[in-house]
Amino acid sequence: MRRFRTNGLAQCAAVALILGSGQFGLAPAAASQATGEVRGSGDAGPIKRGDKPGYDYQDQYIGIPGKRLADNMEPIVDHPDQTSEAQRKLAALEKRTGKKPNIIVFILDDVGWMDFGFNGGGESIGSPTPDVDRIAAQGLNLTSAYSQPSCSPTRASLLTGQLPIHHGLLRPPMYGQPGGLDGKTTIAKLLSAQGYVTQAIGKWHVGENEGSQPQNVGFDDFRGFLSVSDMYTEWRDPHFNPEIAYSPTRTEMIEKAPFNKYDVHVAKGGKIEEVGLITLDYVKDLDQRWADYAVDFLRKQKGSKKPFFLYYGTRGCHFDNYPNAHYAGRSPARNDYTDCIVEMNDIFARLHRTLEETGELENTLIFLTSDNGPEAEVEPHGRTPFRGAKGSTWEGGVRVPTFAYWKGMIEPRRSDGLFDLTDIFTTSLGLVGVRGAAAGDAIGKANYLTGIDQTSFLLAKDGASNRRSIAYFWGNRLAAVRMDEFKIQFLAHDSFGTTPNGNHGGFTGTVAQTAGGMMYNLYANPQEDSSVAIRHIPAAAGLAPEVNRYQEMLRKYPPNVVVNFTGQ
Repeated sequence: MRRFRTNGLAQCAAVALILGSGQFGLAPAAASQATGEVRGSGDAGPIKRGDKPGYDYQDQYIGIPGKRLADNMEPIVDHPDQTSEAQRKLAALEKRTGKKPNIIVFILDDVGWMDFGFNGGGESIGSPTPDVDRIAAQGLNLTSAYSQPSCSPTRASLLTGQLPIHHGLLRPPMYGQPGGLDGKTTIAKLLSAQGYVTQAIGKWHVGENEGSQPQNVGFDDFRGFLSVSDMYTEWRDPHFNPEIAYSPTRTEMIEKAPFNKYDVHVAKGGKIEEVGLITLDYVKDLDQRWADYAVDFLRKQKGSKKPFFLYYGTRGCHFDNYPNAHYAGRSPARNDYTDCIVEMNDIFARLHRTLEETGELENTLIFLTSDNGPEAEVEPHGRTPFRGAKGSTWEGGVRVPTFAYWKGMIEPRRSDGLFDLTDIFTTSLGLVGVRGAAAGDAIGKANYLTGIDQTSFLLAKDGASNRRSIAYFWGNRLAAVRMDEFKIQFLAHDSFGTTPNGNHGGFTGTVAQTAGGMMYNLYANPQEDSSVAIRHIPAAAGLAPEVNRYQEMLRKYPPNVVVNFTGQ
């Protein structure tokens, strides 16, 4: 285990020294009063505070202290009224159905914030997504939902409720590199103990070693591949890698590399069964094969007394996309990425339709999200209105398209309340009755739980987020912290830092420390190209205690590095 490198946070400490610690924000009595006014307001609009000038707004928490549930858990913003409302709705639903709710996590690969119509893409960029947009409009669109900078860290975070700095996958393991979820407490394991049927389908990529495979970390069944799409195809394709594909010796080198090259199936406690070798032809129909498997699973759950948890990781739309005969040219933009987006729309619609047919729709919470922002090094790729891309901690790399849908339970609306994909872990526990400090106990007191139970945010009318802040990590270093509309930054990614030509994504360029800490107003400047740190020091003062809190948390719960960048 490596200790946390504090030299990368020198400027953070400087900001904290200038601004002080614990001296800013409301006094306890005022904070209590302010929080009381926010709680249960049932109104996401302006909030008047007596005769003071201006307004406060729901989901803005600078100056409002958090409530700590346990030492190994993130503090929350407590909303007792909306929590009571959510619990009443859950109790009434369970009385009708006789069981806990089903949960589906539909996680896409490298899909950008603006690829779908519900965030301004869709038809306007030549890849219509009518079914996803229609279902999103009936749910809660989370406009400030956050992943990690790349896929394996995000997937492991979603499954464990922990940041990469604690679960240890700081980057994706590739071509048989060791490291994964072995020994971790996953949401599948915990839900299985609560009587759930747990099914994983599609992309895994959180460890190929036997202890990290799905059947050994809580899932009853898995159908998919163990790594990442391009790893099965790029070395076979002479259009992209002729230096490998046209070299028998180099091809043999990859064939002998210690990674599984198959679409596989495995049941809990069993051994991997190879379903089909993933070739350039086989990969074209892979998402459809998995969709068939998911539909069969959902149909088997019809009328079951046991609820289910379905973790569905699509192949699409990670490069390289090889559209099948039905989807090739099916998008107006006619490129392999947009064709894939259209296919993802249809697959999601198919799962939704199957839930309707089986009568399980009203008892199923569905999250749709992406594992990170668009992979901008390889064209064609996804879209984001924000700065940066996959691999960076700019908003474009980590702010992902996300909505929560639950027919009859979630009110159709949009919210900019903060949501981290680790929250899916803790929210899922909350839905089955493992709430408060019990969630921290579930993963062990020696482990830090980053996820926050957002049940009341999702289910209450005009619910407010229970999350105060977002911490951005690049590798094992704290890169930034966001509270409300402000983001204070300590590490900056420069995609042009070493290569002035070519495509520039988050894995290209350099990462450097900022000079004393930069700060952006994400409402006024979502492109993060103009720092307001000096002009708006009072706002920075509100963020300083939160930065200090993250530093103190890292001292109490040191990093666990399993897979990291070279030299980090």
